[in-house]
Amino acid sequence: MTDAPVFVWPVRVYYEDTDAGGIVYYANYLKFMERARTEWLRHYGIDLRELAAQGQLMFVVRSAQLDFLQPAHLGDALEVSVEVIRRRPASVTLRQHVALAEKVLCAGEIRLACVEPVSLRPCALPSFIQEGKTTP
Repeated sequence: MTDAPVFVWPVRVYYEDTDAGGIVYYANYLKFMERARTEWLRHYGIDLRELAAQGQLMFVVRSAQLDFLQPAHLGDALEVSVEVIRRRPASVTLRQHVALAEKVLCAGEIRLACVEPVSLRPCALPSFIQEGKTTP
């Protein structure tokens, strides 16, 4: 269940993202999703580099489940979405889709844990995630 809008970030498929046949290499879908998550956090005023440098918090991937449904190709203009589907005190589960013209090519469920940078112990999520706010 989500109460925040779906965040969408555009990603263009470059030559470096593809295999010899011009099809996106499977591991690169994770990279596309990571970029979208970073921009989603930036949208809410969260600078990951600054938080880690200040010793406040870091996000680490706890689990990732992906379904590869259709291939993306060299030059495709993709849209990568981020949607909160579950919150816990120190983790958040996101639904992410990589789509081309509204057709889902790869669907994922990513669970992020929030940890302290030095000890790597769990810590509380930022309030905008905990409370489901649509603004920071």
